[in-house]
Amino acid sequence: MDILKVVFVCVVSALLVSSSLLSAQEPPLLTLKGHKREVGAVAFSPDGKALASGGMDRTIKLWDVANGKEKAALKGHKGTVMSVAFSPDGKTLASGSGDTTIRLWDVASGKAKATLKGDELGVYSVAFSPDGKTLASGSGDETTKLWDVANGKEMATLKGHRAAVMAVAFSPDGKILASGSRDTTIRLWDVASRDVKATLKGHEFGVNSVAFSPDGKTLASANWATIKLRRKW
Repeated sequence: MDILKVVFVCVVSALLVSSSLLSAQEPPLLTLKGHKREVGAVAFSPDGKALASGGMDRTIKLWDVANGKEKAALKGHKGTVMSVAFSPDGKTLASGSGDTTIRLWDVASGKAKATLKGDELGVYSVAFSPDGKTLASGSGDETTKLWDVANGKEMATLKGHRAAVMAVAFSPDGKILASGSRDTTIRLWDVASRDVKATLKGHEFGVNSVAFSPDGKTLASANWATIKLRRKW
């Protein structure tokens, strides 16, 4: 089993554990069935009416949250779908895959709008900027990339991490991009200049998730064992 599959299985296991704990307290509103293998990525649309899911069966499914019915199955990736994210206006869905590509999908039609190529290894994370014009991606090739959503072209490759970049997140004002890596660090990038503003250390293990608070003043980061909150960097 290659490292991509190992990491994916660990993420799925964590999700299953969390799900089992929640189910012990309260039954789920709906159970969505349709994927043929493990599911490791989910994202709500901005209006909360749709849910996107992706997994090891190489497909993305769009679900109607109100009734739990499958609205569409988006196919085209040749590897595990590692991440999904809706654009701020909810019209575009981005998906990152173990096949090293990112796909942009038209949510209304379910058709692929563009295939973004440039990463050498699997894409673990994707995130739209608040204005929806830029897409960030984190890859197993240790890089973070910025893409122009309008034309699908690579705008910049941000280098500095020494292991796979597992998570990316924009600050609410879109000026800072956070990237979390298996090298145990978080890097904060100035989106305009592409320079590193800070390198945050303290995690004992690789960083799997990063998120800004709504006011942009706090950054949360997590690995397999701990969650850290930072207010100054």
